[in-house]
Amino acid sequence: MPTLTDRFTKILTTIADAAKRSGRHPDSIGLVAVSKTHPPEAVQEALAAGITLFGENRLQEAKAKIPLVPGRARWHFIGHLQKNKIRQALPLFELFHGVDSLETARDIDRIALELGLFPKILLEVNVAGESTKFGFRPAKLVEQIEDLLSLERLQIEGLMTIPPPAPNPEHSRKYFTALRELKDRLESQERLPLTHLSMGMSEDYAVAVEEGATLVRIGSALFGARSGKTWRPSTGELLDD
Repeated sequence: MPTLTDRFTKILTTIADAAKRSGRHPDSIGLVAVSKTHPPEAVQEALAAGITLFGENRLQEAKAKIPLVPGRARWHFIGHLQKNKIRQALPLFELFHGVDSLETARDIDRIALELGLFPKILLEVNVAGESTKFGFRPAKLVEQIEDLLSLERLQIEGLMTIPPPAPNPEHSRKYFTALRELKDRLESQERLPLTHLSMGMSEDYAVAVEEGATLVRIGSALFGARSGKTWRPSTGELLDD
């Protein structure tokens, strides 16, 4: 059975091959290891393999897990950030992938001022227009970008998207292309340097890299298939889902 190190090596090779096909250097793509539901021991194993960047989407779990992991680990928040969780979350994470509305951005900006922080964020874009997902519709983001840029504490680093589930990774390509083109439009229109495109997960990250991803969020392809157990911060144990 492949070890985490084996899976990590395979992912790096896949990223390097995809980067080469798109004329990019593999070092321009960062791997966010999606560690949600996995115990601190799994994060420590990933650190030993050379991974330093981890993604969590449940604040309670992250608050319990982060102190149990060596300090060289870096943390991104990759889920929907609820208003009542902003104050607790801001000091813990170096980048927030899922800022999905002007209202949320304003709340983050206000609380960041109170805390003396300058949070780095990505704007989540609902490229496919799915009613079940959070995120700016592309036209709405273009319409509201000036308001977002007026928020003095926020550092807008780029865009993020999650395409609809698809059996074939190629089906995600048009959504990744659309996000890259939106990034290019905003950069040109606003003279705004957007460093990151966070797109691509375990099933479709190679296609995402070909279309310009700078951050890929990898969970099962790295940590293995879900075991049916979840790490519970209240007990520090792996319990059945």
